[in-house]
Amino acid sequence: MTQPYDPAVEGAQMSFSRKMSYGDYLQLDQVLSAQQPLSEAHDELLFIVQHQTSELWMKLAIHEMRSAAQAISEDRLQPAFKMLTRVARIFDQLNSAWDVLRTMTPSEYNIMRPSLGQSSGFQSWQYRAIEYLAGNRNLAMLRPHEHRAEIIETLEGILSQKSIYDEAIALLARNGFDVGDEPRADIRQARAINPKVQKAWRQVYADPERHWPLYELAEKLIDFEDYFRRWRFNHVTTVERIIGFKRGTGGTGGVSYLRKMLEVVLFPELWNVRTDL
Repeated sequence: MTQPYDPAVEGAQMSFSRKMSYGDYLQLDQVLSAQQPLSEAHDELLFIVQHQTSELWMKLAIHEMRSAAQAISEDRLQPAFKMLTRVARIFDQLNSAWDVLRTMTPSEYNIMRPSLGQSSGFQSWQYRAIEYLAGNRNLAMLRPHEHRAEIIETLEGILSQKSIYDEAIALLARNGFDVGDEPRADIRQARAINPKVQKAWRQVYADPERHWPLYELAEKLIDFEDYFRRWRFNHVTTVERIIGFKRGTGGTGGVSYLRKMLEVVLFPELWNVRTDL
């Protein structure tokens, strides 16, 4: 009879009374005790884990996007490419998570829905931070966080700096492209589509070999928005599958609200230039 394998024979640490363990490093006691269902519904744990893990992935996306914007501002494009690739993969991971939530049926969701109160995904401040970092600066969406001064401070800090797309446009200018004057007195506000920026991107795409770093940056940004759009679309589909066209718990129109969000374009000139080529 084969004896059970003992990792200690190869030197594996087996006693952690005075050493840091895997659980200690990851603070798993805190992480795994953070799921507190408020109903008896079997599927509420799924709902909580889905959204908590999404928030963790968004935390990483924010970290990478902040760093990417800084790297672009310093002309360190290779690290920025790596970070933007990682952000796109994060949203690919988030997309896959919808497949798990879609195993919840309307009947199962309705058992736990009263426990949600007025909480809703559109109140996620980290999601808002991602949009602000990318360049979608809808200041109306600060309001759901007015009761939390520290969150407002974080979001205002993001709004006080250039978005990733602002930094990409500034990079175009530093490389001799005429991007005109960005007609925006307050960087916190949404920017308007700029025909000169679109013309600059057209020049980049017309001669990739000559402008390869800018060409690669443009494609990294498109990759990110591509995965981001898929995530939004999967969100709409999942919500419609589970609640149909009922209003959302946070008071939005639910599916109708989410469909409006599908129309938001983060990097408009980069998408529009494809028609010009």
